[in-house]
Amino acid sequence: MKISDILVQDGVILDLASRAKRDVLAEMAKALAAAVPGLDEGRLLEVLVEREKLQSTGIGEAVAIPHGKLPGLPRLLATFARSREGVDFGSIDGQPTHLFFLLVVPEHSGGQHLKALARISRFLRDASFRKRLLEAASREEVCRAIEEEDAKF
Repeated sequence: MKISDILVQDGVILDLASRAKRDVLAEMAKALAAAVPGLDEGRLLEVLVEREKLQSTGIGEAVAIPHGKLPGLPRLLATFARSREGVDFGSIDGQPTHLFFLLVVPEHSGGQHLKALARISRFLRDASFRKRLLEAASREEVCRAIEEEDAKF
C-alpha cells in the first residue's frame, strides 16, 4: 500500500490556523470533507476526538497520526497538515507537534489500517523526511516528498 495512493492532496493544509488539539482535528476534518464528496465532516471529527480520548496520537518527534474508523467509508483516506508554530497535542515526548498525518479507514478495514499506520510511522521516523515536510513550500512539494518516500519501500 502506497500512502500517495490514499493521500487526498486537496485536503493537505500547509499552515494550520488552529493552536489547540480539538481545533486541529476540526480543521483537518473540514479540509478532508471538503475534498471528498459525501464525507461527513461532523462524524469524522467525532471519530477522531473519540480516538484521542483513548490515548494521544502524538507519537513524538513533532509528529501526530490522528486516525479512526468511519462506518460507510468506501476506502482508506489520508491527508497531511503542518503547524509551523506547533501545537500541544499531548505528545508522548511532551514537545509541540508540527506534522500531522490524518488517516481514516472503513469500519471493517481489517489489517489495512494497521499497515497504513505502520507505513506512515516508518516514513516519519526519518529525520530527513520530516525536515522535507517542514520545509516544503507548496502542497505539490509535500505530495512529491510522500511519493518519493513511497518509492523507497
